Amino acid sequence: MKRYNNIFNKMLLLLLVAFSFGCTEDYLDKTEEYNIDSENYFNSEEDYYNALIGVYDILQSTYVNVLLGEIASDNTVSGGESANDVIGFQQIDEMTHTPVNDNLDDVWDWNFAGIQRANYILEYQDKTDFEGRETIIAEARFLRAYFTFELLKWFGPIPIKEGDERFILGDENSVPRAPVDQVYTQIENDLQFAIENLDYTAPQVGRATKGAAMALLGKAHLYQEEFDQAADVLIELINNGPYALTDFDTLFLQEGENSIESVFEVQYTGEEGAGFGCLQCSEGNVAVGFQGIRNYSGPVFEPGFSFNLPTQETYDIFDENDIRRDLSVLDIEAWAEETGATYAEGYKHTGYFNRKYLPRKNDNVGDANLTQPNNYRAIRFADVLLMAAEALNRGGIDDSQARTYLNEVLDRAGLEPVEASGNALTEIIYEERRKELVGEGHRFFDLVRTGRAAENIEGFTAGKNEVFPIPLEEIEFSQGNWEQNPGY
Repeated sequence: MKRYNNIFNKMLLLLLVAFSFGCTEDYLDKTEEYNIDSENYFNSEEDYYNALIGVYDILQSTYVNVLLGEIASDNTVSGGESANDVIGFQQIDEMTHTPVNDNLDDVWDWNFAGIQRANYILEYQDKTDFEGRETIIAEARFLRAYFTFELLKWFGPIPIKEGDERFILGDENSVPRAPVDQVYTQIENDLQFAIENLDYTAPQVGRATKGAAMALLGKAHLYQEEFDQAADVLIELINNGPYALTDFDTLFLQEGENSIESVFEVQYTGEEGAGFGCLQCSEGNVAVGFQGIRNYSGPVFEPGFSFNLPTQETYDIFDENDIRRDLSVLDIEAWAEETGATYAEGYKHTGYFNRKYLPRKNDNVGDANLTQPNNYRAIRFADVLLMAAEALNRGGIDDSQARTYLNEVLDRAGLEPVEASGNALTEIIYEERRKELVGEGHRFFDLVRTGRAAENIEGFTAGKNEVFPIPLEEIEFSQGNWEQNPGY
């Protein structure tokens, strides 16, 4: 999939060039050359394939979801250079965010852009027939479900179109925010179609698979506390899928990308640079540079902007013999003493960094802080095992099987198996999810969906902060059609 982005960027450039002529007389001479619309597109397999590239391309912009999913939780603090460095991060860390927040705008804008691109394919899915068409349609529906699920987690009810049509200008005044259960129904239908029409092995590395769709469907059921349904699909995936746990010490290194543990992975490359004027133009993982060690000089790592800093409490939740601790969280003082590295302390310095996604020395192009090639492990098999364990336990289905899945994760971490059951087992599963997935953007939503956010997140207001505010500009565009989330 890494080559998808290069192809689509060329296609997108043509569209941008066309838009750039909009206010000049030259546009009259260029329209035919640059215009791409449904009349002269979706006439071949290549057209559908290139459009699919465009949907995948948006995944790279969702790096902000990962950062904020940690910063909003009790795992990390915002960090950065000062209290004024990326104000949106600081507000979310302190639970003082409002509908005017550029970073929440990004979450809304880019995930909806993904949905819009997917819907462009789906709107014209029957225009041209060719071998393999169902695979492309299934991937488009998986990606629509992925983006929709992200928006649902962040904002609650969201507008969705009936059928497979794109949003058009004016819809914001007439299409309501759909109830959560209706949004979930669309997600589930899309994922079921993907499951039925995809294989466990993708046509190209990085593309969606049957396993990715099953994992996301299981997660959607778990979020709704539909434990029987979650357990069914996740157990089928565990038993029949090609996945397994791999060595944790290489899991987040370049050699660990797209491993047997990866169920779905967002692909990044260091081949295309970016700048702060267009972060989404980067083919690299911008979040990685943002989490780097400030003014760092030493082995292994590149410097960065010191955002998303794990807390002392987060480091201390791990047992000393848990191999995940020092592979997940870097103790910078210990590292500096061991290697002679130097660094500067940024805002809210804790002494710890997210080692899973620290920038490492490589031959990336452009600004090293913005073009890191680290893939994002969006869904890992360890997550699948823990979700299945939770569904089996919380649903009162089978604590013995739940322990089996949980103990696989514990064994990989170098820890002894557990024998607990009932509520005690539930608490262990929750804690192991935190340890296993720290730094990966899941913690805030795990706390919210299990009703534990108010007791764990400082400044969290129950009845308000379970979701984030709809960006003010969207509320204004809707002219009263969409109400703001309560409390904002």
